[in-house]
This record gives sequence, structure tokens and C-alpha cells, in this order.
Amino acid sequence: MKIKSKNKAILFLITSAFFFALMLVFVRLSGDLPTFQKMFFRNLIAAVIAFIILFKNKTSFLPQKAKNLPFLLMRTIFGLMGVFCNFYAVDHLLLSDASILNKMSPFFVIIFSYFILKEKPSFVQMLAVVGAFVGALFVIKPSFQNADLVASLIGFAGGMLAGVAYACMRKSTMGGEHSTYVVFFFSFVSTVILIPFTIYYYEPMSLYQFSMLLLAGFSAAGGQFMITLAYKNAPSKEISVYDFSQIIFTALFGFVIFDQVPDLYSIIGYVVIVMMAVLSFLYSNNLLFFKNKTKD
Repeated sequence: MKIKSKNKAILFLITSAFFFALMLVFVRLSGDLPTFQKMFFRNLIAAVIAFIILFKNKTSFLPQKAKNLPFLLMRTIFGLMGVFCNFYAVDHLLLSDASILNKMSPFFVIIFSYFILKEKPSFVQMLAVVGAFVGALFVIKPSFQNADLVASLIGFAGGMLAGVAYACMRKSTMGGEHSTYVVFFFSFVSTVILIPFTIYYYEPMSLYQFSMLLLAGFSAAGGQFMITLAYKNAPSKEISVYDFSQIIFTALFGFVIFDQVPDLYSIIGYVVIVMMAVLSFLYSNNLLFFKNKTKD
């Protein structure tokens, strides 16, 4: 039986969320290694896989249009900083807390798309952004009694930086760049940038740690390519809410593997943020009692 494109896209996106949740698990299991070292392996493997795909398809390793280069570079710089913040949060917070703070990125995309893409957000979208920020406060728990406050703020910053990166990525794909090339450019350039930091901060690894970093890299690559296939089969507004299934996967992995149980405030934050994502999803697809009059 032939599967509809939208259903395939949903399946790809949930699979992507599963792979990214696995990546966080392997990053955590790799132990007390420098964050730069973990990032290097994560991006190197994705770069190699993307290179093989581009080479096999005889695709150019240069941007399709020179005007896209600034946005590809911005996507790489902000994305790299976002990954650093996310990995730092993974090493210092509950997996589910680190994951939900990183998932603030879709809401930041709404904000930064106004400046980068000149897309004016609707009232409902801004309401969702404000609501998501309130939910994030429940997860961050801003007080001097919270020993994880700094790590939480860094995780939140990672979601913001990822939002900038995704807005730049959208700008470059709208400019004619193939999604696989965008993955390659980010992975390759960020790997080159990470080389001196990895060498300077390098710490010897056991075979187990090396294996965990390899698995983290392959999981990240799987996540990136699955999300690419997802958005190839359906528009972002129709499926993006399913990306939040990563919260379920990370919460389950955190409980089963690391015996982590989020507190009540974090759970409230998860619920609020996911509700805001659902609100934005329903509005974008004209499923509320009032219509979204914006055009694609």
C-alpha cells in the first residue's frame, strides 16, 4: 500500500526525533570529555556521510548561488554555538530538561524570521512564543537555590542560537540550496573550525568512549537526514509539531538508562511548551475556530 507523502514525512520526523534523542544519550554516556571533542566527532561523521551522498549524486561542493554563502556561514556559526550549548546542557542537566530547552528553537525561528526573512509573525504565533518562554521558566527555575541555573540558561541559549541557525538555513534553501548540501556545508565547515579546539583540549579516550562518540555521530547524521526527508515530503507547518516527540524519547531514555525523573516544575514546563507548539501547529494549519489568513 502506498503511503501518503505527509504520513511518510511524519514517520521520518518522529524517526529523526528518536535519532537525536539517541545522540543525547551517547553524548552523555561518553563521559567527562571536553565538549569540543564531542562536537568534533558528532559533526565529522555527518560531514563524511553528506560528502558521500553529494559525491554519489555528482553534486557541486560549492553553493548554488553566491548570495547564499553569508546565510550558510551564519547557519554554521550560530548552529555550532547552539550545539555547544546543547551538549553542555546534556552533560549537566536531566536529558529531558536539556532536550526541551533545545526545542525552544522553533519559537525563536518565529522571532528571527522577522529580521532575516521579513516574515511578520501573527498574534497567535507571538502568543505561542510568550507561552513557550513561560514554560521555559518552569524548566530553568531561575533562583539562586537552583544549582543547575547556569547550565539551564546555557541550554536555553542553545535553543535561541539554533533558532537563528534554522532561520538562516531556511533562507539559504529558499535561495536554491539543496538541503543535503546545507547539511554538508554546516558539518564540514564546523568540523574544520573545531579542529584546533579539539587538539588543544583533547583528552585520551577509552575504546568505550570512542565508541559512544561514534554512535553519537551516526545518530546525529541519521537525525539530520531523516529531518531532511521529512521536510522534503511535507511543509514544515504541517508536521513540525511531531518533532516534539523527542521529549518523550529523551524522558524515557533518561529514566531507563540514567534513572532520571524530572521534578514537577519541569513537567509543567514541558506541558506548557508542547501546548504552545500544538497551538502554533493548529493555527498554521487553519484548525482553530478562527482562520489563519496568511499564505504560504
